[in-house]
Amino acid sequence: MHERGGRPVTTSWDPAAYLAFGDHRARPFHDLLARIASRCPRRVVDLGCGPGNLTALLAARWPDATIEALDSSAEMVDAARARGIDAHRADVVVWTPAPDTDVVISNAVLQWVPQHRELLPGWLAALPVGAELAVQVPGNFGAPSHVLVRELVAERAVTVRGEGTVAEPAEYAALLAATGAEVDVWETTYLHRLTGPDPVLEWIGSTALRPVRDALDAPGYAAFRAELAPRLRAAYPGQPDGTTWFPFRRIFAVARVR
Repeated sequence: MHERGGRPVTTSWDPAAYLAFGDHRARPFHDLLARIASRCPRRVVDLGCGPGNLTALLAARWPDATIEALDSSAEMVDAARARGIDAHRADVVVWTPAPDTDVVISNAVLQWVPQHRELLPGWLAALPVGAELAVQVPGNFGAPSHVLVRELVAERAVTVRGEGTVAEPAEYAALLAATGAEVDVWETTYLHRLTGPDPVLEWIGSTALRPVRDALDAPGYAAFRAELAPRLRAAYPGQPDGTTWFPFRRIFAVARVR
């Protein structure tokens, strides 16, 4: 799961399209991983492993740990297995950590789980002392890239299964601290340099537009993209050198059980 697993099973995912911006999408994972202090965890869970390209980093950092890779998408699980990752399908809503779980990392997953704020305290309560829960979610749902999609969906009266709401950093801090955990919460806005024709449309095509694609037939989805493209170009104008600068806010939290 990167803009990953824990996604509704009715949403289809294209691992190749997702990885088209792999370097940009990996940056928050690296930043999240760097804030995890655990040295010798017994079990590390990648809760939403997606195509498995980042799961390999967990095995490299903790070679003696059992790496548990989970995703709700069959397509993503297949892609992860093709990389040699022992991935399995799982729904985060019903997932519970094994007793020896010392690290849980969930990168760009929980925005697809409306009830994730109810799940987080339960996960921490099930983890042993010293275990760490690290999560990252997009914080850009008020950005033009998402607002314009919602406006066009409303204009066309399309019924889609959308992303759940995410909280602001202070709310995550209060929620996690209330469990007694040691908490570190922060946010970062990345300014991604995108190139090519309609790069923002291509970016959201592998994530935010997946529910729209599932709701429409092929001609309808093509028409939707054609109408959305000029709106996105106006909101994110290209520069003379062909660059389109795309701000992307992310929210991070690491909680250590004590």
